[in-house]
Amino acid sequence: MKRLLTICCLAAWCGLATAADDAVSMSQTDCRRLALENNEQMQQADNKVKRAKLEKEIAFTSYLPKIDGTASAVYMMPDLDMMGMELQMRGMYMAGITLTQPLYTGGKIRTGNRLARIGVECAEQESRKTRMQVLADADNAYWTYISVLSKVKMLETYSAQMDTLLRQVEVAVKAGMGTDNDLLRITTKRSEITYQLQKARNGADLCRLALCNVTGLPFETTITPTDTAITISEPYMMDGDISMRPDLALLQKQVEAGEQQVKMARADMLPQIAISAGYTYYGNVKVNGMNMDATGNYIPFTQKFQDGLGLIMASVSIPILHWGENTKKVKKAKIDLHNARLDLQRNTRLLNIEVRQAMQNVADGYNLIITAETGRRQAEENLRMMSARYSTSMCTLTDLLDAQSQWQQAQSNLIEAKTQYKIYQTEYLRTTGRLE
Repeated sequence: MKRLLTICCLAAWCGLATAADDAVSMSQTDCRRLALENNEQMQQADNKVKRAKLEKEIAFTSYLPKIDGTASAVYMMPDLDMMGMELQMRGMYMAGITLTQPLYTGGKIRTGNRLARIGVECAEQESRKTRMQVLADADNAYWTYISVLSKVKMLETYSAQMDTLLRQVEVAVKAGMGTDNDLLRITTKRSEITYQLQKARNGADLCRLALCNVTGLPFETTITPTDTAITISEPYMMDGDISMRPDLALLQKQVEAGEQQVKMARADMLPQIAISAGYTYYGNVKVNGMNMDATGNYIPFTQKFQDGLGLIMASVSIPILHWGENTKKVKKAKIDLHNARLDLQRNTRLLNIEVRQAMQNVADGYNLIITAETGRRQAEENLRMMSARYSTSMCTLTDLLDAQSQWQQAQSNLIEAKTQYKIYQTEYLRTTGRLE
């Protein structure tokens, strides 16, 4: 019995531990941190930055001399006949080292390094852009979840009010002071609220799943937001400056890259100058022949060769006739550059429109909160008055139900206005490149 009790206690403890592991209290800061840590696109963006930096380091090595080593062995059969002598290369070997240093490449190396630097800057701006989008998605999911949870809580309060009213009507019907029609109407309204509450709870679960997806948490995790008391402040002096926007920086970098591509194409029309130096050592080369001695007799001999050779060479390559290929490459690069400048002009206008829309949304969102707050206070006061009048039989059940419906709608409007205002603020920061 003791053993069974111990096992039961352990099982219960494990269950509580599992439940605790699946429950998370989350603030907006926690939501953003988890989203950045677990987002695959963010990790890919970081990898692209690392890759671009490696490409820049690779491009820099073009300034430096290249050193290459070679080694080879030869076994040739049959031997070569060289004017009565035999050249024997059975196991001949060679080993050498070569140093090559470009002196002038028409600006290709310098241009290539500039393009690599632009590539790093573009990757960093892409990373900033991805980071801002991840933060915007996290905020959107977080505040949407809070909005739906608030509506669930409001509908639960509304449902409790209807339960109280239902009991009052039932008592009134039994006392002969109410009608069955009143009871039927309140029962129907109560069923409608139960239906709305169930839909809201289903929506809250879907929003929880979306939040889990954004933050990288298991889908079974129960999330409890901590920023339920939404503080609203009047919009500060907003401006439409987009100079910090990564999208704009990427367009500008695209133009810079186009300018460098024109220079790269022109480099193919210029001479290429390089210098190289090398040293090769060879051995195990034999020559077999016959020598005549003083007595006139032929004596066979074998001579073995092994030595080293040094070499210094300068080379100049000058394009003479390529049938206009290089000229056409330059024209093509200039067309691409012109298109990049047109993209910059067009998208700059679109970015300005986007930030202006974001500013308008923030201003309108704050005004909606003021309006919704006024409507909530009026609806609460109207519900209080109608409840008092209904209890003294000075108004009908219809008036009371209408007041409760107005209260529900006013509460819902205020919840939506506050959470949407938070989303608008995040979107404004994103469109101005200040969301960090």
